[in-house]
Amino acid sequence: MSQILQAVRGMNDILPDEAEFWELFEDTIRSWLKSYGYRPVRLPIVEPTPLFKRAIGEVTDIVEKEMYSFIDGLNGEALTLRPEGTAGCVRAVIEHNLAARQTQRLYYIGQMFRHERPQKGRYRQFYQVGVESFGMSGPDIDAEMILMGARLWGDLGLEGIELQLNSLGQPDERAQHRA
Repeated sequence: MSQILQAVRGMNDILPDEAEFWELFEDTIRSWLKSYGYRPVRLPIVEPTPLFKRAIGEVTDIVEKEMYSFIDGLNGEALTLRPEGTAGCVRAVIEHNLAARQTQRLYYIGQMFRHERPQKGRYRQFYQVGVESFGMSGPDIDAEMILMGARLWGDLGLEGIELQLNSLGQPDERAQHRA
C-alpha cells in the first residue's frame, strides 16, 4: 500500500481561491511601490551560504539554526535557500554595479525559507515584501519608508497596527551597552 505524499510541514500549498487573493494583494503592492519610484528586482531562491553568514552574522539564530543549507553535489559549493531578501538584493546591486550609476529604490516579493519549528503564525516557507534604497543617506529615506508603511497599512484597510522602532545606536553607544 503506497503512502500519500504531502507537503513538507510548514510549507503550504496556496490553492486557487487563496492564490487569487494573493495575486490581488501582490498587484496592489507592486503598483503602490511603483508609485513611490521603487522598481522590481527578482532574486535567486538559492544563494551562496557565505552571503548570509556575512550579511546576517555568523552568530545569529538565522545562520546558526534556521537556514536550509546544503552542499551542491556537482561542484561542492555551499548553498542556502534564501532566509530573507536584503542580503541577495545588496549582492545584486554590488554585482551589477547598480548604485554607481544612480540612486536606486528597489523592491522584491518572494518566498523565503527558514528551518524552524512550525507553529501558529510561523512557517518554514513564507512570503516577504522588501524595499531597499541605495545611494541615499540621512534620515529622509528612513522617514520615507516609515511613512510608506503607515500609508500602505491604511490603503489596505489594516487596523490595530502599531509601529515599533528600534535603533542599534552609534558604535560607541553599542559598545557601552555591551559593557
